[in-house]
Amino acid sequence: MSRKERVYKIGEEEALRQKQIIEELSSSFQGKGLSYFIQTFGCQMNVRDSEKLVGILEKLGFSLAVKEKEADFIIYNTCCVRENAEQKVFGRLGSLKSYKEKNPHIKIAICGCMMQQENVLKEIKQKYRHVDLVFGTFNLYKFPELLQTHLETNQMVIDIWKEHQEIVEDLPSIRKDTFKAGVNIMYGCNNFCSYCIVPYVRGRERSRLPEEILAEVQRLVADGVKEIMLLGQNVNSYGKTLEQDYSFPDLLKDLTHIEGLERIRFMTSHPKDLSDELIKVMKESNKICRHLHLPVQAGSTKILKAMNRKYTKEHYLNLVKKIRSAMPNISLTTDIIVGFPGEHENEFQETLDLVQQVKFDGAFTFLYSKRTGTPGATMEDQIPEEKAKKHFNELLSILDSIVYENNLEKKEEILQILVEEANQENQTILTGRSDTNHLVHFAGDSSLVGKIVPVKITDAKPYYLIGELIV
Repeated sequence: MSRKERVYKIGEEEALRQKQIIEELSSSFQGKGLSYFIQTFGCQMNVRDSEKLVGILEKLGFSLAVKEKEADFIIYNTCCVRENAEQKVFGRLGSLKSYKEKNPHIKIAICGCMMQQENVLKEIKQKYRHVDLVFGTFNLYKFPELLQTHLETNQMVIDIWKEHQEIVEDLPSIRKDTFKAGVNIMYGCNNFCSYCIVPYVRGRERSRLPEEILAEVQRLVADGVKEIMLLGQNVNSYGKTLEQDYSFPDLLKDLTHIEGLERIRFMTSHPKDLSDELIKVMKESNKICRHLHLPVQAGSTKILKAMNRKYTKEHYLNLVKKIRSAMPNISLTTDIIVGFPGEHENEFQETLDLVQQVKFDGAFTFLYSKRTGTPGATMEDQIPEEKAKKHFNELLSILDSIVYENNLEKKEEILQILVEEANQENQTILTGRSDTNHLVHFAGDSSLVGKIVPVKITDAKPYYLIGELIV
C-alpha cells in the first residue's frame, strides 16, 4: 500500500469512527429541543470549519438558537491573526460565566487558531474553568469524541495537537447557502511572513488528494451547488506535498470538467507563487471567475523584504500587467498593512504609488499590530500609532476614490449575477455577485435566490453597484 493509499485509508477510518460516536451520542440529545450558537472569528477557512461543527451538532439533534444566551451549546471558533480579536473572545468567554452558573446544563466549547498558543491555553485553564471543551486547528474532526469524553467525565476536556496528523473531511457539514460552498484544498502555510502567526498555529502546508477534492465538489454540485470557493492559506502552493506531479492549475482544469458546476473561485493567492500556467488556465476557462485576490501587503520593496514576502514591488507590478494582458476585464483585490516596522514616509509613498498604478477594485486594509510570537513584534523601528493612523486614513481616502471610479465604469454593462439573498426588510430587493466579485443590488423576486441572472448596471456607489434585472 502506497503512502497516499495509507493516508486516505486512515482518514476514511477516522471519519467512520467519529460518525459512529455521533450515532451513539445522538440518543442523549435527540428530541429534547436543544439549541446551539456558533460565533466564527477569522478567515474563510474558519467559516468552513464552523460549517462542519454545525453539521455535527445538527446530526446530534441540536437546532440553531436565535440568541447566544438562549443556547444550550455555545462554540467560539477563534482566530489569532490580530490580538484585539483574542481580547474579544476572552471578553465573550468571561460574560458566559454567570450564564453557566445560572444554567449549569449548557456546554461551552472554544476551538480554532487561538488554542494553538500556549499562553492562551494557560489563561483558559486559569481563568475560564467554566469552558467544557478546548481543541485546536488540527483535530477539529474529533469534536464528537471530545464531547463524548466530557459527558463521561464531566470534566474540562483539552485536546491540542502540536502538528497535523491525518486529514479527515468526510463528516457532516451544514452550509449557510445551498447554491455555493467552500472547499478546503490544503491546510497550513510555509511562508512565515514576519507579521503573521498562521504558520505557527495552522502548521506546515499539506495538500488534500485531488480525487478527494473532485469527489467532494461532485457531491456538492449534485446537491445544487453552482459556485465553489477553493480554500487554502496559499492555494498557489497546492500539490507540492503530493506524491504525484499535480499542481493548482491541474486541479482547476479538472474541476472545470465537472458538469453542472458553473463558477469556481479561490483564495488566497501568494504573488511569489502565481504561475504563468495559472494565468493561462484562468484565461481559457469560462467557469473560473474573473476575480483574483492577490495580497500585496506593502508597496515598498524594503518593507516587503522585512515582511519576508519574497517578491519586490516591481515583481508585483509586472505580475499585474501579465494578468491584465491575459484578462483585461479581471477584477483585482488585495490586502494592505499600514505601519509595519520601518515604514516611514518614503516607504508609505511607495505603497500609495503601487495602489495608484494597479487601481485595485477593492482592498482589505489593516493597521499593523504587534503579534506575539512573530518576528515583526521584536523588530526595531516600530511606527508610532498616531503616524500609522494618519497614513492609514490617507490610504483609505485614495482607495475609496479609485474603487468608486472603477465602479462607475461598470455603468451600462450587463453582468451575470449569482443572487445570494433577498433583503430581510424588503424581499423585492435582491443582492448578488458578479463573477468579478462586484456586489450588486437590484429589484426582483426572492425566488431568484440561488440563480444566475443578467443585470444591467444603472448606478455605482463606492463599494457596490445598483442594477436592473433583464427579463
